[in-house]
Amino acid sequence: MVANVGRLHVIAGCMSSGKTGELIRLLSRHAVTGDTMVIYKHCVDSRDGSRARSRLGMEMEALVIEHAREISGDDCRVIAIEEAQFFGDALADVVRRLLAEGHLVYVTGLNQDFRGEPFGVMPELMALADEISLLTAICQKCHGVGTRTQRVIDGEPAPWDSPLILVGGGDFYEARCPDCHEVPGRPAT
Repeated sequence: MVANVGRLHVIAGCMSSGKTGELIRLLSRHAVTGDTMVIYKHCVDSRDGSRARSRLGMEMEALVIEHAREISGDDCRVIAIEEAQFFGDALADVVRRLLAEGHLVYVTGLNQDFRGEPFGVMPELMALADEISLLTAICQKCHGVGTRTQRVIDGEPAPWDSPLILVGGGDFYEARCPDCHEVPGRPAT
């Protein structure tokens, strides 16, 4: 049975929480059933070329694009979008279109930026979702439950006024729990 309205599954969490690994696991189930699928990833994430690759080495081919408007559901039942926070607000309308066309849509992304603030379009996508997988990591400082992404520059927590986007893996980011997450210069609330 083909659905008249699509479904959205958002996989969110901090760095190193296993978002891409979970996406690949879920997509592998669709490969078994013969569903047609495509993965899109933003060109700002240049770490693995045209591959969506987990830290554990699982990978799938992806189309690298710059703008959300390049995402198409042509000839595919399942559409996956990696690192949604990089696509901007236009992604929400693209996802709505894909859902109206009856696609099954998977989206991964950081739910919070390095400051601990909601990241880009992710809150809106989470509100649209039929299912949300909110993943955690291990805090790299105390080994508690990591829910935050700590940006580290020269061994020190990045200050509040650092640029919002700085692409890099283990070189610049680590998972932290709320108690160990530090953002020097955070404005008082």
